[in-house]
Amino acid sequence: MTSPLAPSAADALLFDLGGVVIDFDLARTLKAWAVELGNDPSAMLATLARNDTFHRYETGHVTDAEFFASVRAALRLDLSDDQLREGWNAIFVGEIAGIAPLLARAASRLPLYALSNTNDAHIAHFSERYSGLLKPFRELFLSSQIGLRKPNAEAFDFVVNAIGVAPSRIVFFDDLAENIEAARKRGLQAVHVRSSADVARALDQLGL
Repeated sequence: MTSPLAPSAADALLFDLGGVVIDFDLARTLKAWAVELGNDPSAMLATLARNDTFHRYETGHVTDAEFFASVRAALRLDLSDDQLREGWNAIFVGEIAGIAPLLARAASRLPLYALSNTNDAHIAHFSERYSGLLKPFRELFLSSQIGLRKPNAEAFDFVVNAIGVAPSRIVFFDDLAENIEAARKRGLQAVHVRSSADVARALDQLGL
């Protein structure tokens, strides 16, 4: 079990977006693309995640058109780029329940930043749709813009350097255990988020 955070133990807070701030569901995308979901739609995400094109897309080395062409071939879809984009953006459900007031509360005391694995199509969509929700963040470090993605150590090192705060004074919130482990290896404090209650608990421990 992770030790509780100490009061005044942070100078900056770093949040993942998907699964921590904004909820998403791949089944919505597959349904929009009229892909047979089967028993485990997450298996389709795993297939995409193993695809080198997907990783290169999330680090800005593949264009929207190239990614959609890869998806079209992999899933044998007869859809235009615009149709694929619309379905791709259907993945977003809405803000995580209870997170907005917690972000506002935290931002009144400490600077907030985000580090998220994402892509240009999603950025264009959520930046507009969730502009109010994202307002408390001082800066967003998005993988396709910085050319680095979690859980690679270089992504954390880049963000720590950009923030200008010692890693031990940054608390990182993420919903994936592999990213939590990677952050801790780079010296950050990290909180595994399963719901906004985990964020609230961490803020309480920090005295925020």
